[in-house]
Amino acid sequence: MRVQKIRHNLPDEQATITFGAELAAQLIQRYRGRAVVFLAGQLGAGKTTLVRGLLAGLGHSGAVKSPTYTLLEPYSLGDHEVYHFDLYRVNDPQELEFVGFDEIVDGPGMKMFEWAEKAADWLPAPDVSIALEVNTQSHPVSRDVVVVFD
Repeated sequence: MRVQKIRHNLPDEQATITFGAELAAQLIQRYRGRAVVFLAGQLGAGKTTLVRGLLAGLGHSGAVKSPTYTLLEPYSLGDHEVYHFDLYRVNDPQELEFVGFDEIVDGPGMKMFEWAEKAADWLPAPDVSIALEVNTQSHPVSRDVVVVFD
């Protein structure tokens, strides 16, 4: 499989959710539901909103909260497992041992990592890298997203 890059402008929250749902279908097709995904972007860039859309695309209809304080929010969606990590508050990558990190990363399912750079030495290489950037030049403010499939 060759590297593919997608660029897209997301004018609002609903567009981000819709894009996430569309992305879910691509992840299932390309990686059979077993992908490591890095999400990059400043605070408020829309990383968790994108994950909310991805989960909706896989059939999740409940709440999706940021795992900033819990480090991990797992989702079991029928045939799909999704593990949403937020490493923003990680000061030492060894903290990941407390959430069963090794078993999760080595097991089935999609692993979504916000702030992956906080534990770069512990993480496997990503299958997909997503960068979200707030575009303050647009009115109203929008998000630009770049998705790289490795």
